[in-house]
Amino acid sequence: MTADLAMMPAHQLVKLYKDRKASPVEAVRAALARIDAFNPQLNAFQHLDPDAALRAARASEKRWKKGGKRLSDIDGVPITIKDMVLTKGMPTRMGSLATDADGPWTVDAPVAQRLREAGTVLLGKTTSPEYGWKGVTDSGLFGATHNPWKIGRTPGGSSGGGVAAEAVGMGNLAVGTDGAGSVRIPCAFTGLFGLKPTQGRVPLYPPSAQGTLSHIGPMTRTVRDAAMMMNVMARPDPRDLYGRPDDEEDYLKGFDKGVKGLRVAYSPNLGFVERDKIDRDVAVAVENAMKVFKTLGARVVEDSPDLLGLDPRQILNAHWQSNVVMLVKSFSEEKRALMDPGLLKAAEVGANLGQDAVVTAIHQRQQVGTIMNQFMAKYDLLLTPTMPMTAFAVNENGAWGGDGIDIGWTPFTLTFNLTRQPAATIPCGLDREGLPIGLQIVSGHARDALVLRAAAAYERVRPIPAPPLAHQV
Repeated sequence: MTADLAMMPAHQLVKLYKDRKASPVEAVRAALARIDAFNPQLNAFQHLDPDAALRAARASEKRWKKGGKRLSDIDGVPITIKDMVLTKGMPTRMGSLATDADGPWTVDAPVAQRLREAGTVLLGKTTSPEYGWKGVTDSGLFGATHNPWKIGRTPGGSSGGGVAAEAVGMGNLAVGTDGAGSVRIPCAFTGLFGLKPTQGRVPLYPPSAQGTLSHIGPMTRTVRDAAMMMNVMARPDPRDLYGRPDDEEDYLKGFDKGVKGLRVAYSPNLGFVERDKIDRDVAVAVENAMKVFKTLGARVVEDSPDLLGLDPRQILNAHWQSNVVMLVKSFSEEKRALMDPGLLKAAEVGANLGQDAVVTAIHQRQQVGTIMNQFMAKYDLLLTPTMPMTAFAVNENGAWGGDGIDIGWTPFTLTFNLTRQPAATIPCGLDREGLPIGLQIVSGHARDALVLRAAAAYERVRPIPAPPLAHQV
């Protein structure tokens, strides 16, 4: 039963709580047993607090026994939070040797506060590259995190620790952040569901160095679990300048309605990604996923936005490279000597961009956003690949031998950080090596619930598989 609880979706776990067939304490012990079994191989955690987790689980157990006193629909569910998210009582190191291990750690970011208020049980903090600067997960502070589908491959990033943990039951839910794909890249590489919500729906504080490129979202083994998390996380907080003060959306409302009759655009290359850069196995799997939407009754057509020659890769690069300049400048010369050379190089590139290049990128971002708004006015959903490739080797800063400073190897994800739209990834097959492939599902602003509904419809006919490692207990 212990292993079953660890791999159980949160929505099924809480039903067992309600029926007195399992308890939060048993679920936490199951997760801790899996951490003992798998974390030495995967290196997914930067901090663990088993004692605090068990105390929180016992408090949740008492609430469930009282009946009707639970704090939320995910009260008592074991959860992990990425190292980039400020968490009271736990170190938030940002994957950086330049941060102070002693804190003090006295403040919860909004998402951590909401999850505590909801009664979830925080197991610990998961690994990230330094300040989330690249789409893989390794750092001088914590080393490399591995992919549970194949040791020696990256889980992606920068939320790689969370997905490595989630995929094998080291927690039933996980929180990640996403500035160019950092929820969707790792979920695609490890066969999980991940949602980058509409920017501002899940409050973000302290402000990210990447400004409005940054989002925070759920990473889960089922779509319903992500909807349940959004009902907790996506609640207003005055600390987020861009937040939605009156947001009371129920992400489970209409969740099971399916996609029949919806207008869906299928874009194999989003109108600008070179076809030869998209792995053949990825292209075939995503096309087959599109056909599933047709069988489910969606009105699917192949169509791509006309970006008028604009390249989201160049626009995103200019934004993040110039933003990281100020981050690095905030550290002393002594502290900078401890930082990832790639992060420092990115800051150097950003410092040399010049005002014209940065201002041009700001205006081009607005143009791309307007184009996508107009395109999505014709459609309810847009389907694309999540990633052009599957997981590559650990300790590489980017695909194709890239240095990570050019983030253009993840073109499908970064586009929707620029436009601030909701975008999710869901597994849609395996490549020739047995590694997961992701389908990206996008919609218009504030239509996050529709993205979840569409993903759930797909999941009902194509359930999300666990990696073989997860069964080796």
